[in-house]
Amino acid sequence: MDTLDSLIVTVNDHFWTYLLIPLVVGAGLYFTIRSRGAQLRLLPEMFRVVKEKTPPRADGRKQVSSFGAFTISAAARVGTGNIAGVATAITLGGAGAVFWMWMMALIGAASAFVESALAQLYKVRDASGAYRGGPAYYMQRALGKRWLGVLFAVTITVTFGFVFNAVQANTITAVAGGSLPETGSEWFGPATGVLLAALLGLAVFGGVKRIASVTTVLVPVMAVVYLLLGAAVVLLNVTELPRVLADIVGGAFGWRELAAGGVGAAIQQGIRRGMFSNEAGLGSAPNAGAAAEVSHPVKQGLVQALGVFFDTLLVCTMTAFIVLVTSPELAGRQGADLTQTALGDTLGGWAGHVLTVVVFMLAFSSMIGNYYYGETNIQFITRRRWVLPGYRALVLAAVVLGSLGSVSVVWNLADVFMGFMALVNLLAILPLSAIAFRLLDDYLAQRRAGLDPVFTRDRIPGLRGVQCWDPVRTTVRAPAGGGR
Repeated sequence: MDTLDSLIVTVNDHFWTYLLIPLVVGAGLYFTIRSRGAQLRLLPEMFRVVKEKTPPRADGRKQVSSFGAFTISAAARVGTGNIAGVATAITLGGAGAVFWMWMMALIGAASAFVESALAQLYKVRDASGAYRGGPAYYMQRALGKRWLGVLFAVTITVTFGFVFNAVQANTITAVAGGSLPETGSEWFGPATGVLLAALLGLAVFGGVKRIASVTTVLVPVMAVVYLLLGAAVVLLNVTELPRVLADIVGGAFGWRELAAGGVGAAIQQGIRRGMFSNEAGLGSAPNAGAAAEVSHPVKQGLVQALGVFFDTLLVCTMTAFIVLVTSPELAGRQGADLTQTALGDTLGGWAGHVLTVVVFMLAFSSMIGNYYYGETNIQFITRRRWVLPGYRALVLAAVVLGSLGSVSVVWNLADVFMGFMALVNLLAILPLSAIAFRLLDDYLAQRRAGLDPVFTRDRIPGLRGVQCWDPVRTTVRAPAGGGR
């Protein structure tokens, strides 16, 4: 088993280092240049759009708001990787990894904008009246390659629906066991797995609208609790902040680190962990973005770009500061254990128990978002009624199994699956990005005219495969105020 694990790690490292990381960085820079830095210059517009209320539908059915879709994607983005992943990046790549994580978020937000705007444009309506969409859908409808969409759908379903949910369940069990050592008996793992499966079942069997309602409450609460906890640590060590910032910049560019090969490790760990954390360009968040009811596809593209900043520049940065301002001994510690030690050194033992609650909230919300990504892609592959209940049952089984033991090999396999998923998605959105930028031009033209932008498919001649933007069904909304 160790030999297999080592082989997977070796293949994975070469795949990411020599192919995927250059592709992700190159695509992000291209999208940034083509959009004239839309992810930065339209930041105020992102906050305006995310607060926008969705008008009621004529048929009276409930719908997923832009904020609801934002929380579904944030639920999957903000997981244990924000605590364990950032700490591991610092352990392996030094403080400089944090700088490259920031850079990955700044350019990756452009990729998030493109993929989510495309997902909105090529979404479809299912039998329940809810919207579905994502990379599989625009691969079929825009590129005319259903086989590519099916390949992507299978990959994301396995990666997120099964493997990542098993990993999240395992993390919850491990942290809870560490916080409550007296529960180390044989029944604790299975009991925790069954409890998690029961809670997840309550959410997922209610459909996407119940998922949105759960995550709308859960994600802001878990983010605020963790950020407040981290802010307390930073404030108690505020005199260390200049040193921390110097370590981050120095670790990213320092001559000593360059000579020792530390800069390369910092770049690789920062970009890779940042990519895993914010998922920009991976093709996962667009599945949630497509579910929203918005008047223009660009709105959800902007919202999902904001989600990248929320994940990395807020939550991941807080983890980095918690670790670096307290300077706990890095040797022999990685992941959540390192973050837990840093909290305990400053706030006392009670902070470890609070972190257990935070990890549960982070991981459980990720499980809900991960499940939804699989559901959307299962329905792309087939409409047979028995498949979706079967998928739900397998997801719950994966949660139980994930609570029972080590997932080292499975996690490393998940890296390969996720990397392959990103490769397929990026190769699809590179040629389709021209459509996303035409959407952006249309949106900005309406904003400059003082309108709340409304899109219909006849506004861009030559579009094919667009289903849900019929001019007949669109009503003009009242102006939103001053143009941009």
